[in-house]
Amino acid sequence: MKTVGILGGMGPEATILLMQKVLAAVPARDDADHVPLLVHQNPQVPSRIKALIEGGGDDPGPTLAKMARDLQSAGARALAMPCNTAHHYAPAIRAATDLPFLDMLDLTAAHLARMGARRVGMLASPATRIAGVFGAPFAARGLTPVFLGDDAALLAIIRAVKGGAPLAALRPRLGAEAEALLSQGADHLLIACTELSLMTDALPESVSTTDSLDCLTSAIVDFAQG
Repeated sequence: MKTVGILGGMGPEATILLMQKVLAAVPARDDADHVPLLVHQNPQVPSRIKALIEGGGDDPGPTLAKMARDLQSAGARALAMPCNTAHHYAPAIRAATDLPFLDMLDLTAAHLARMGARRVGMLASPATRIAGVFGAPFAARGLTPVFLGDDAALLAIIRAVKGGAPLAALRPRLGAEAEALLSQGADHLLIACTELSLMTDALPESVSTTDSLDCLTSAIVDFAQG
C-alpha cells in the first residue's frame, strides 16, 4: 500500500471530508487494510479568493510548493489536493517534487465524459471561473461549463461554510443555485468547490450530479492499492 500526501486546509472541513471518503471507500477488515495518508492540514495557505477574485492577496503557490516538499520528505509517494480553485497553482506543486500529482480537475473531466455529460452546471467559487482552471480539461473532452450569470450568492454560501454557518440553513440556498444552472441549460451538475461537497444532499434528484471530491477519492484509493 502506497502513501498519498494531502495538501489540505483549503478548507479544513473539506480535507476532513476527503479523509472520511477515503476511509469509507475501502472495505477494510482491519486497520492495516486502509489507505495510508499524510495530511498537511494548513489553513494558513494564502486565500485563493483574495488572490484571484480580489486581486490583492499573497500568492499561494510558494506555500503549496513547500507543503509538497514537506510531504515528499515525510514519505508520500503521490500528492493530492482537495481544493478545485487551488489547482490554478498546480504547476508550482508539480515543479516542487518529482511525485505524481493526482489532478482532481483532469480526473473529474474524465468522469464527466464517461457519464455522457455535455453542458456541466458549475457549482464553484467565482475564483474557479476567473482562473479558468477547468478550461483545458473540459475542452479536451468536449465539455461546456455553464456558470451562473451572477455567482455572488454562491460565493456567499462558500464563505458561510468557511465561517462555520449551520449547513441546514445553507442547503436550500445551494439548491436554488443548482436550479438556476438547470434553467440555463445544464444537463449535469458538478460540485466544483469542496466546501460545497459537504452539502451534496441539497442538489435536485432530477439530474445527474458529480462531486469532484469523489473523483479524487477514487484516484487516491486506486493509486494506494495499485
